[in-house]
Amino acid sequence: MADAEVLILPKKHKKKKERKSLAEEDVAEIQHAEEFLIKPESRVTQLDTSQWPLLLKNFDRLNVRTAHYTPLPCGSNPLKREIGDYVRTGFINLDKPSNPSSHEVVAWIRRILRVEKTGHSGTLDPKVTGCLIVCIERATRLVKSQQSAGKEYVGIVRLHNAIEGGTQLSRALETLTGALFQRPPLIAAVKRQLRVRTIYESKMVEYDPERRLGIFWVSCEAGTYIRTLCVHLGLLLGVGGQMQELRRVRSGVMSEKDHMVTMHDVLDAQWLYDNHKDESYLRRVIFPLEKLLTSHKRLVMKDSAVNAICYGAKIMLPGVLRYEDGIEVNQEIVVITTKGEAVCMAVALMTTAVISTCDHGIVAKIKRVIMERDTYPRKWGLGPKASQKKMMIQQGLLDKHGKPTDSTPAAWTHEYVDYSTSVKKEQTAGAAQAPQGATEEVKSAKRKRDSDSDDASSPVPTPLVKKEKKKKDRKAKVAPESADEHADVDSDSLKKKKKKKKKIKVEVVSE
Repeated sequence: MADAEVLILPKKHKKKKERKSLAEEDVAEIQHAEEFLIKPESRVTQLDTSQWPLLLKNFDRLNVRTAHYTPLPCGSNPLKREIGDYVRTGFINLDKPSNPSSHEVVAWIRRILRVEKTGHSGTLDPKVTGCLIVCIERATRLVKSQQSAGKEYVGIVRLHNAIEGGTQLSRALETLTGALFQRPPLIAAVKRQLRVRTIYESKMVEYDPERRLGIFWVSCEAGTYIRTLCVHLGLLLGVGGQMQELRRVRSGVMSEKDHMVTMHDVLDAQWLYDNHKDESYLRRVIFPLEKLLTSHKRLVMKDSAVNAICYGAKIMLPGVLRYEDGIEVNQEIVVITTKGEAVCMAVALMTTAVISTCDHGIVAKIKRVIMERDTYPRKWGLGPKASQKKMMIQQGLLDKHGKPTDSTPAAWTHEYVDYSTSVKKEQTAGAAQAPQGATEEVKSAKRKRDSDSDDASSPVPTPLVKKEKKKKDRKAKVAPESADEHADVDSDSLKKKKKKKKKIKVEVVSE
């Protein structure tokens, strides 16, 4: 028995060791297989959410406004969407090949995946390789935010003449940090205007003095021309320089280490799905759009408020379940569901402190709706007044637009407040008051002008005015006489001219 116990113990220890060390692939499989959902609860439970996927990661660290809500059987975790929806709401972290342009690559992917719309996160020159985020259909709504995100490059600069060691080159790189003036190169497809672009950081990796080649790394603002930077490096060193080769290492949130795929991978994944109905490769190549928003502050909404936001409703405080620390006014945030789906991008109108102290108000202003309408059911118009109004429309006590008729009870007309009409009345009243005020202002301005003109004309002495009148009378008498003289002179000159013309014509005919 003792021997048996001795044999069993090491097996248990081995199992524990295997559980502790999880590879990235195993974590991905677990995230895809298990259900992840913020459940309604009365008490706070301790959860380890550090391995939860995408926007639900570390959700237990969010501030809880309320934990009570009615979960709806709609929507799904971004990783568990049906393959059609998964592709339409995804993006590809593509390793762009060397010769085709970014536009061509995006068009090829649109043809391979048979989708209607694709976009990319910032143009790369044909010879440049590296990270190109290709957004598919619904994810194209995030293209602008990705285009303006920061970029990182690794490039090779060729100097036209030799320099003493690589220290000079590294110093020149250090000087070319911060805000710089740049004009796009001659081969650029944009207007060659002088512009300011910021270089956040740059490092010298290696320098080969024999071949006069230097490798450098740059973290910069979107729209920076590395080709122009290499020319400026050559000018600073006094030897001249040009860009030899370039690769984009990071674009926004995604870098070349974050599951970058090639065009062949995309082609193979689609072929495997078409011929063998195997989704696994396609799901590894395409990522949900929520992965692009992991750096934003989060706001978790109730399921009943989601569709209203998709239709453009204001993001009100009663619909908020959880909110993140450090939210500032006018900061760009992402509104998510309890299943971790991105509903919209918004601009915060309240800070975290204000959200925690208020009961009502507008939390944020919608910037870009991401989720499709009617993914969740409509849950507005279900209050006591709204349901009573619907009943009265069915009974014929109100017209089809909900407005009172002859058969409408008097109690309803007195009690019910139609906010849409009240807002319109306020607007019309404001518009009516505005012209009155404007006319009064115009009248007062005219009065001021008249008074100013009176003041200006009053100090003129009377004898001067009489002299001016006498001069005018004299001119009036002289004018008709001169006019008669001018008329006689003009008529004589016209007759002479006509005679000359006739003589010229006669001479021409005789010739």
